[in-house]
Amino acid sequence: MNSIVTIVVATYHSAPFLLETLESAYNQTYLNLALIISDDCSKDDTLDIANKWIAQDRVKARFQSIEIITVPKNTGVSANCNRIIAAVNSDWFKIIAGDDILLSNCIEDNMNFVSNNSDARIIFSQIKLYQDQFQEENYIKTTPSDFPNNIMNPSFTASKQYHLLLVSDRIHYTPSFFCNKQALVAVGGYDENNKLVEDYPMWLKLTKAGERLHYFHKITVGYRIHAKATNNVGGEVLFKPSIFNSFAIRKQVAHPNLPWEIVASEYHIHAVSKFFNQMNWNKKTKVFTLMYRISCFYINPFQYVYAFKKRLSSNKLNTFYN
Repeated sequence: MNSIVTIVVATYHSAPFLLETLESAYNQTYLNLALIISDDCSKDDTLDIANKWIAQDRVKARFQSIEIITVPKNTGVSANCNRIIAAVNSDWFKIIAGDDILLSNCIEDNMNFVSNNSDARIIFSQIKLYQDQFQEENYIKTTPSDFPNNIMNPSFTASKQYHLLLVSDRIHYTPSFFCNKQALVAVGGYDENNKLVEDYPMWLKLTKAGERLHYFHKITVGYRIHAKATNNVGGEVLFKPSIFNSFAIRKQVAHPNLPWEIVASEYHIHAVSKFFNQMNWNKKTKVFTLMYRISCFYINPFQYVYAFKKRLSSNKLNTFYN
């Protein structure tokens, strides 16, 4: 396919990594590209680095158009995503964070998938995780590895995916997200009230509206885990601080549509997590791990209500119980 595809680099304090991200956009095997850099009021050298890079003749010649979007104050990732949607002039676009990279085949593979799947407008693929640097000795894992035994199973409808997502956010490979602009416009874009969590509410909006999430099992993106990332606190804790942001989001978008005992169980786990955090017990030691597991599950009465309802024949075909 020869359609223009827009690569959007979303930045915020991305200076240490931005050049690598931009070069990964430049090195795409797909030729017909536009480039947008959308910065959410970085205070470091992000914009200086971006401007110097796009001033190169080779860069100007590579892209059909280049645009930098800036704002006078930080607005959060959801608002940045909405600015991106408004700025994109092509049917298809790919957002990449300013500390990650696109594999050289990313856009070409996605557009080949589009060509062979006319109903696909929201597409995911695999990502490779690295610690700090994109070098093989820093490789951690490739995810997802369980396809087709996950939410992207080809037999699942948008409705099935929606109900599975209500139970939990099962998409941990968001950096691979490739999309058609009109699909996001049709559901009203991102919820700017959720400044830090933009993706999960969007997956719910899309699937609830009947937009099936598609997937192909090939690596397209490199994801960097590093100390400066907000939620990268390492493996030494029982739970990441983002558990509290996630709970607040789920209260808004998921809980009103779930069985009462699932909601009550989440409230129980949230209370336990909050207590462990306040007591400075959020440490992955044998003692704290055992205490946390017992508190969240074994003495969680709502888990037993759920287990009982799961065994009822009337719930055999209910997505919430299988």
